Amino acid sequence: MEYLSKIEARLNQLFRVKELGKDPAFSRFIPSVYDSAGYDWKSGFNGEFNKYFNGLMIKGYDQVDQVFLAVFPTDDVLKRFIDQSQEGDLLFMHHPLLMECGDPRGQWGRGFVPIDEKWLRMMKEKKLSVYTCHAPMDLHRNLGTSAAIAKELNAVRIDDFFEGCGIICEIQETDTLTLINRLLSVFEIPYADFEGKEHHSIRKIAIVAGCGDKVRAMMEAEAKGAQAYITGEIHCHIDNDYGRSRFKQIMDYVPHTTMSLIGVSHSASEYLVKKTLMKNWFKSHFDVSCILLPQHKWWL
Repeated sequence: MEYLSKIEARLNQLFRVKELGKDPAFSRFIPSVYDSAGYDWKSGFNGEFNKYFNGLMIKGYDQVDQVFLAVFPTDDVLKRFIDQSQEGDLLFMHHPLLMECGDPRGQWGRGFVPIDEKWLRMMKEKKLSVYTCHAPMDLHRNLGTSAAIAKELNAVRIDDFFEGCGIICEIQETDTLTLINRLLSVFEIPYADFEGKEHHSIRKIAIVAGCGDKVRAMMEAEAKGAQAYITGEIHCHIDNDYGRSRFKQIMDYVPHTTMSLIGVSHSASEYLVKKTLMKNWFKSHFDVSCILLPQHKWWL
């Protein structure tokens, strides 16, 4: 058992939550999405979370026996957390909102979706806690979302790109098809999204977990010599004007790139750090059990 306040303080320090200030994405999306849903998030979420949009989002009982690790607050993840948890347990996620990014072989997504009020109510009634960490985790050099992918691929970091969210790595020589098959195994996904060129010899890769579907990031990685670009989303499949515009930008770029562009799903790309590095970190620093909550469906 550990005290929630101790875990919160250690996570805040580890990810420099206060030092980095407001999360650039969720300081915009949380007010927009929850206001549109009619949910009073300012009183519903913890005070400091409403300042930084990272950190302890929901504060429950101060004694933690189990830490649950997930990426998105999908219905299946939240149901399993509530069903399997005991009073005081902690859910540590990457996102405070569900993001339906869409399926490259199925339906397009709705974009950001708020947590259903019934789950919020049930977690509070059971005195459970929720901690989320987005941009600070993406940027962390050792326990970051992209760093976890590099470690799993035995890739050697040689440079950064995309304002520190992406990393350029050297890897043991491989080819496009072999690399894709390895990624399918690492991320436990049924298929990857692919665009660009196939290569018989790949020695340098770019990695950016989550939404890497930005032409400027791809161009920067290519200028630094990357032959393959590994990310969560190479296309935006959000079913609105914004999503279709982003999709078109990538498709306009695709004929001109020399890279293999490989998408492994937004959620799977960011879950790896929870499954590997963060699970080990919690076990080595606290007297708690760690329970993984993988999504039933990675492409959504």
